Amino acid sequence: MSKIVVLASGGLDSTVTAAIAKSEGYELYFLTVDYGQRHRTEIACAQKISDYFQVREHKIVPLDLRTFGGSALTDQIPVPTNRTPQDREQQIPVTYVPARNTIFLSLALAYAEVLGASNIFFGANIRDYSGYPDCRPDFIRAFKEVARLGTRLGLAGQPVDILAPLLFLSKREIIQKGHALGVPFQWTNSCYNPGLQNQP
Repeated sequence: MSKIVVLASGGLDSTVTAAIAKSEGYELYFLTVDYGQRHRTEIACAQKISDYFQVREHKIVPLDLRTFGGSALTDQIPVPTNRTPQDREQQIPVTYVPARNTIFLSLALAYAEVLGASNIFFGANIRDYSGYPDCRPDFIRAFKEVARLGTRLGLAGQPVDILAPLLFLSKREIIQKGHALGVPFQWTNSCYNPGLQNQP
């Protein structure tokens, strides 16, 4: 059984991504980054989900990105509410955390190399990459090159692959796939203000 690392935030997308990897017969290792994010409940959700999937190991790495700030998730910047789809497409949102996926994938790559894991799975999808530069296909392709050129496994001709199985799915399609795979959505959290009602 091949080992893989899942970037597990405790949110909907990463949980469906984990379910896909599990259904394909991989041995799951979860990596959650505690980066000082405002929505702390996601970390507790990731722990519940790791138990549900009976992952081999779940590492929670503290890395406080509030040191830099620059995002509504890591700084004293209001989280916007009731944004329209047009708003999301026109600009990079204030919830973008500078270079977050570059940092997270680098940590996952280090973990994967130590494990001898074949792949990293993460939950980037089409809704995200319309506004977040580090969720786009070009970024993922570039990071695959980083894994190939900048690691011992890559130089040995066995680079860790970066997989984003939700990349071209809509949120509706992601939820449908999750239901088909029995994802416990009640244990996920993808809301920037979990205490507010109907304000994603």
